[in-house]
Amino acid sequence: MINVSCAIIIDNDARILVAQRSAFMPLPYKWEFPGGKVEWGETPEQSLIREIKEELDISIKIISDLSSNLHAYDDKIIRLIPFICHIAEGEITLKEHQAYRWCNSDELLALDWAEADVAIVKTLLKELK
Repeated sequence: MINVSCAIIIDNDARILVAQRSAFMPLPYKWEFPGGKVEWGETPEQSLIREIKEELDISIKIISDLSSNLHAYDDKIIRLIPFICHIAEGEITLKEHQAYRWCNSDELLALDWAEADVAIVKTLLKELK
């Protein structure tokens, strides 16, 4: 099983940042909450701060966590560990993804999500109500 942390970054207008995977990534063109694999010796929080800096060139502040989701893809099982975050510093520069968007909560379910993220989206929408 691979532990993966992800950032649900919310701005001051209550919009949520989503990122679209590039053609060169696994699950090409799927939307996801950005983040990445928790490396040996890291906490999920440390991993997330590192991954977001590497992928988006911003610093984040973690506000809270949500329930994790275990998902089996054909070739691996991942545990997706989500955190609600705010941007602490910087401007988004895409390093791996092909696009990003700020969405209102009512727009989220219309996106073509990576399968592991779907349960996280549903949990987030319940939390936001």
